[in-house]
Amino acid sequence: MGLSATHLLILLLVVVLLFGRNKISDLMGDVARGIKSFKKGLAEEEASPPPADPKVIDNAAQEAAERDRSKAG
Repeated sequence: MGLSATHLLILLLVVVLLFGRNKISDLMGDVARGIKSFKKGLAEEEASPPPADPKVIDNAAQEAAERDRSKAG
C-alpha cells in the first residue's frame, strides 16, 4: 500500500497551491546556486597548494639563525 500516481498528483497540487509556483521556482534556483557554490569551493580547495609543514625549516632561515647565534656569542 504505497503512494499511487493519483496520490502524488494530489500532493503536488496541494504543494503548488500552498506555496505558489513562483516560490517553488525561487527555492529551486537557490538550491542550484548553493550546489554551484559548493562545487566551486571544492575545486578551489583541490587547486590550492597543501599547507606548509611547520616542522620543516628551510635552509635560508636555518643559516640565518646560525649566523645570529655565532654573532651573539
